[in-house]
Amino acid sequence: MVDDFLIARNPEPGSSLPYLLRIPLGPDGVVLKAKEMWPRTAKVYCHRAEWPDDAEIVERTPTRTCVRRGAAIDLVLNRGRENRSQLVLTQVRGREAIFWQTARTAKQARPSVRSPRARAAGIAEMQVVVDSHERYAWKFSDEQVTTVRRGLPVGDYAVEVEGRPVAVVERKSLPDLVSTLTSGRLRYALAELATVPRAAVVVEARYSDVFKLDPSIPVRPSVVAEGLAECQARVPSVPVIFAETRALAQQWTYRFFGACLVELAQEDGASARVADLSPGPGMPPREPTPAEIRAWAVAEGLPVSARGGRLAASVVAAYRAAHGDTFPNG
Repeated sequence: MVDDFLIARNPEPGSSLPYLLRIPLGPDGVVLKAKEMWPRTAKVYCHRAEWPDDAEIVERTPTRTCVRRGAAIDLVLNRGRENRSQLVLTQVRGREAIFWQTARTAKQARPSVRSPRARAAGIAEMQVVVDSHERYAWKFSDEQVTTVRRGLPVGDYAVEVEGRPVAVVERKSLPDLVSTLTSGRLRYALAELATVPRAAVVVEARYSDVFKLDPSIPVRPSVVAEGLAECQARVPSVPVIFAETRALAQQWTYRFFGACLVELAQEDGASARVADLSPGPGMPPREPTPAEIRAWAVAEGLPVSARGGRLAASVVAAYRAAHGDTFPNG
């Protein structure tokens, strides 16, 4: 009987599921491949696997209880924190899928909000261009959107006017955000996005998740937070938006694109109206001040008081005559 919950490194080279889990259920345990060591920020996808004889153990934790209840396995570990979790066996498109979750990540996966169905900015239909390199692309199935896949010069999603991208969104998962930030690539990406009239980066996570990074990510949360702040200060025209779920990230992007199309259309219309205005008369010259007239009169040798006082009408008339009498009457 297996009594401990074990985590080992997956010996398969290049696997997207770098860890092996050995669940203490049954005489030999249940072995799964997993992407994370614990479901901290989202449900963790798992896949059945075999336990190698020379497994490199990363973590060993005593188990309080491990019980199967229907299509779920309830696992309680003997430690103070991160001790309660559940593995759910389900079917996705006819294939077995296993998700490792906690009460927290299960709640985050279905936040108590419903995406509104009203059209963005009153736009009846919107076409969104999806970059051909985007994997697991948003489908915008709950919005009034048609999508077309095509190579984009910048960003992952865009709306176009006359074949030119006018608003783009770069999609990021939290691990991808941390990777591009710490490698310095995010600064260049933001600078490139800033070349488009409207742009944003949308992260499929909460901002608070930055401070709860997986221990397998060798970056201090404060470094990530500081780097994000520096990037925003450097390129303020491209906001970094944190959306709680994939669905909310799509919803924000849809509303953003709709608002951009309306705003840019209004700007174009205003520019056209300004260009069509007929030129008006030139601005009249500024009325000279008494001090200016007095200084001119002194230079010309006319009889004026240097200490101030009311100027004689003849002096004012002489100043106007000398300057072409182009000033409005005071």
